[in-house]
Amino acid sequence: MGKRDKKQRHQPRRAAFHYTEEDEEGVGDGHYEGHSASKHTLSGEEEEEQEEQEEEEVVDGKEEADEYPSNDLPSKFLLYQQSVQSPKGDISYLQKFFLMYVGGRLPLHLQEDFCGTALLSAEWLRTDTRRTAVGLDLDVEALNWCMENNINKVGADGYSRMSLFHGNVLQPLEAKLVKFEPQELIRKVSLTENKDNLESDEVESTLAEGSSSSNDEKYLRNHLLPARDIVCAFNYSCCCLHQRSELVLYFKHALDALSKKGGIFVMDLYGGTSSECKLRLQRRFSNFTYVWEQAEFDIIERKTRISLHFHLQKQQKKIRHAFSYSWRLWSLPEIKDCLEEAGFQSVHFWLRKMQDSRDIRKTEGFGVGRDIKYEEIKHFQQQDSWNAYIVGVA
Repeated sequence: MGKRDKKQRHQPRRAAFHYTEEDEEGVGDGHYEGHSASKHTLSGEEEEEQEEQEEEEVVDGKEEADEYPSNDLPSKFLLYQQSVQSPKGDISYLQKFFLMYVGGRLPLHLQEDFCGTALLSAEWLRTDTRRTAVGLDLDVEALNWCMENNINKVGADGYSRMSLFHGNVLQPLEAKLVKFEPQELIRKVSLTENKDNLESDEVESTLAEGSSSSNDEKYLRNHLLPARDIVCAFNYSCCCLHQRSELVLYFKHALDALSKKGGIFVMDLYGGTSSECKLRLQRRFSNFTYVWEQAEFDIIERKTRISLHFHLQKQQKKIRHAFSYSWRLWSLPEIKDCLEEAGFQSVHFWLRKMQDSRDIRKTEGFGVGRDIKYEEIKHFQQQDSWNAYIVGVA
């Protein structure tokens, strides 16, 4: 989520939706998860047979949400968060990287680029009231969904500690602060916080701060923000930048946002021989199936198109192309060169080998393999599939 080229014109409204919570220590790897044992791989014949047997109604992700009542389909953003993201695992590594390569203080200020619904930022705020977060994304629909569904779960001061901006990561200073309606916010936060028996005056105090910022349109360039300790771009978002010049420019903006006292930029990437071919993977959860579909891979331009679909068992419907991306699959050396050209002092690779896609037939949920740790490496032999954290140190 949070990719520049995605198509997100359809958003079914929220509905009650049961799912199994991810392991708190588990570490996700974005959409792809490197063909880990959390997916069921189907052959072409199996796919055709499955399609013939299924009689669910197909919902195009680009359709208008009004066709489907609010009590019918869960939001595609909710489905995405449940099937793709593991913010607690990502944050544990972010903290580890910061203390290892910077140290001397605790990281308090995060910037999440390509943030989508800013689930990572919301989780970041939960564990320390001193923490702040900045989210930047081109999809205002996802940002608004975050305001309504994620920030209000952080606490009474969540809206004052998180700033969401609508704009392009290549022109971050031109991004506009996402507004919220004070009266609507009072209702949402009050309902949420009353469950935790928080004092109402604390809620009102926080809302007063937010109310003043909603009156005028603010740009990031005019917004007073603490220098960030960590800037991150997860879910393979940098693959949305197709030109080397764009990648270097983005890395320069990330570096500019970091504290002069030291900071890190962290992104993720996937690869391996199976990442350069046509591929369809499935991950089954209790109430829905998440489908990753990778189109043919162009070895000259190193581009592919990724589509994410959701099959809803209870509703017997499919949300086809809920999210679609045009990606340029960068190599690790290319990323390193661009980070160094942008001005980062050092670059570190943390990789983990994923399960061979040829061995995967049928798995449920996130499956096994989520406890496999990333290790810092300087040499790594090509595998069927792998995932990486790339750390640039300012």
